[in-house]
Amino acid sequence: MASRAGPRASGTDGSDFQHRERVANHYQMSVSLKNEIKKLTYAHILLWVLIAAQIGVAHLKLVSHSLVAMPYQWEYPYMLSIIPSLLGLFSFPRNNISYLVISMISAGLFSIAPLIYGSMEMFPMAQQLYRHGKAYRFIFGFSAVSVLYLVMVVAVQVHGWQIYYSKKLLDSWFTSTQEKKKKN
Repeated sequence: MASRAGPRASGTDGSDFQHRERVANHYQMSVSLKNEIKKLTYAHILLWVLIAAQIGVAHLKLVSHSLVAMPYQWEYPYMLSIIPSLLGLFSFPRNNISYLVISMISAGLFSIAPLIYGSMEMFPMAQQLYRHGKAYRFIFGFSAVSVLYLVMVVAVQVHGWQIYYSKKLLDSWFTSTQEKKKKN
């Protein structure tokens, strides 16, 4: 070791610092996956706010039901989908594995399951719209079924990627935990 005023340590030419400047791969992976999950969480919050606005506007009768339709039944349990996203965000500061696992499991229960149920609930109306061109519910002049299926397609992708990246992040955290145990 060399001090600022003293000589360089013997047996080195000063070029042996590069191994200390590299960050372990699982730490780099953790940071990039956290950023991706945060972006997806923000997209999910946007979708959630849109569904919450539709429910709020319809129930508070702020506008006519011909302008904004009453919500379908799948939209109410989907409101709980904010919980897994927040749990995922809460797991980041201290790499809390249990919060991330609960987030992944509850994402399937509160996010994916209502979307599957909603696709089945709205299918007869979508079929009627496709076959006969008749829609009975509207959101700002557009068929509510068409708008909500579009929202569902985006939501399934957002939640699917959230779960995928969360699994990769969990694997990265387990890797770093295992390496720490091997050192001790």
